[in-house]
Amino acid sequence: MDRNDYIFGIRAIIEAIDAGKDIDKILIKKDLQGELATELFDKIRQNGILTQRVPVEKINRITRKNHQGALAILSAVTYHSLDNLVPQLYEDGVMPFIVMLDGITDVRNFGAIARTCECAGADAIVIPTHGSVSVNGDAVKTSAGALLHLPVCRERSLLWAVKFLKDNGYQIVAASEKADINYTQADYTAPVAIVMGAEDTGISPEVLRLCDTFVSIPQFGHIQSLNVSVAAGVMMYEVVRQRLAANMEVI
Repeated sequence: MDRNDYIFGIRAIIEAIDAGKDIDKILIKKDLQGELATELFDKIRQNGILTQRVPVEKINRITRKNHQGALAILSAVTYHSLDNLVPQLYEDGVMPFIVMLDGITDVRNFGAIARTCECAGADAIVIPTHGSVSVNGDAVKTSAGALLHLPVCRERSLLWAVKFLKDNGYQIVAASEKADINYTQADYTAPVAIVMGAEDTGISPEVLRLCDTFVSIPQFGHIQSLNVSVAAGVMMYEVVRQRLAANMEVI
């Protein structure tokens, strides 16, 4: 890991949080205690930062300097927030198109999805803070640099994100193998958010219950299992196809 990818030391991490640095996650040794550590924990809770309790050896493998049992791994991108992005899209006269990922943890799949998002003119990609991929240098590389141009919204709760988009006029379309509606039969010409789930577990039941439309991609082979990045690409380009057919601007 490059030295520019992380910050070590409790006070340095507190100052980084106060300065608004985009932090992917913070590694904290399992038995970390003390007044300064308590201040760090308070900052972490206030800002909803992902934290992992780890053996000190894991931090030592990244740096042998005086890390005091805490190391913050910086995000490779600047995160956006939905409550700022959504009004801006409407103000810009854009017909919004957002992709939401539930439980996608593989960096290669995430990078590939982000790459297609950028090519297909998606306005943002939304991931949850917990149970999701890290937006690190490997993700940026896999995306062929798309993540440097595509807004990434990392929200504390995907449930909140879905509710927020619904309240702002978005149609929430869930891609599910169990759906009876062919993906081409849904209408993607209004403000839309497509939800893709992990290949093994799919979209979580809590999120699924909030979705408006459920669609599936026909499969005729023996394994009946599309890679999630491929499935996302199929869905996204149906949005593009319908909007072009309706003489709408895609971007």
